[in-house]
Amino acid sequence: MTQVKAYAAHQADQPLGPFDLERRNPGPLDVEIEILYCGVCHSDIHTARNEWGGTMYPIVPGHEIVGKVTAIGAQVTKHNLGDTVGIGCFVDSCGYCHNCKEDLEQYCENGHSQTYNSFLQDKKTITYGGYSTHIVVTEKFVLRVPDKLPLEAVAPLLCAGITTYSPLKHWNVKKGDKVAVVGLGGLGHMAVKIAAAMGADVTMLSRSPEKAKDADALGAHHFELTTDSENMKKMTGRFDLIIDTVSAQHDYNAYLHLLKTDGTMVLLGVPPEMEQIHAGSLIFGRKSLVGSLVGGIKETQEMLDFCAEHGIVSDVEVISMDQINVAYERTIAGDVHYRFVIDMASLKN
Repeated sequence: MTQVKAYAAHQADQPLGPFDLERRNPGPLDVEIEILYCGVCHSDIHTARNEWGGTMYPIVPGHEIVGKVTAIGAQVTKHNLGDTVGIGCFVDSCGYCHNCKEDLEQYCENGHSQTYNSFLQDKKTITYGGYSTHIVVTEKFVLRVPDKLPLEAVAPLLCAGITTYSPLKHWNVKKGDKVAVVGLGGLGHMAVKIAAAMGADVTMLSRSPEKAKDADALGAHHFELTTDSENMKKMTGRFDLIIDTVSAQHDYNAYLHLLKTDGTMVLLGVPPEMEQIHAGSLIFGRKSLVGSLVGGIKETQEMLDFCAEHGIVSDVEVISMDQINVAYERTIAGDVHYRFVIDMASLKN
């Protein structure tokens, strides 16, 4: 075991602070990584504050990790010392269920091991995340990160990037498709960038007129206010696909009316309570309301390569580790464009 520095929450109502944790020594198939940058996802806040329930304290959040390989096990073949690599939302799965065999580890039927606040496949060892100087992960769940992109801006791709890429790819978005994105935040800004790179005609749907300029800069072709009832009527039946990234409670029915026949609305946000869905919103137009959860390891690597090819990264604000509690409050207030990323060098000093 190796002791490393980290930041942890010890209770739901307490700020995060310094914490020492033990990482296992690399086994035959393990990769040890010195963490350079770690993104701050809203899920980190929900979990640290036990807003979803089930938080195991102390908790070290962080699942948008980029770093350098510092040690490898004797049987590791995919990674070498000094490689730039990434870790996303989970660090293991059973490997033998139907979904794992189909490269859908995120839907592991026996439960995948999340990067933090979870258990390894032994079902007893608690996982600790990327708000730390080092992490040890089995080789299969370590991703290659292209060096030509700025690493601090790559880190959020490991969650926000793959969470939006996966449904866009699964529903076969292509040139000319009309795609709408609801919510311009950490997920929404990535959905706009990736959908535009796929050739879609992208519309940003927002309640805030001041976000029109940002939407345009991110690559959206159109910006539409959802607070204007007449404007919403004009958009009826316009879109092939709607990516809904909003985690606050809102009326899904209003957006389902904007879909074409056979259109699909994908939920990525997790509101505390869901509005009632009217059957007619789906029946009239053979529409689908679905959900999506990140992507498997193969698809995540595909996303990283796609983003490298198209020069796509997240818009980030880099912070030091001791600014994390302020960053949490600013994230809740929507005061970030569009992702905080921790420079982990600040924890090593």
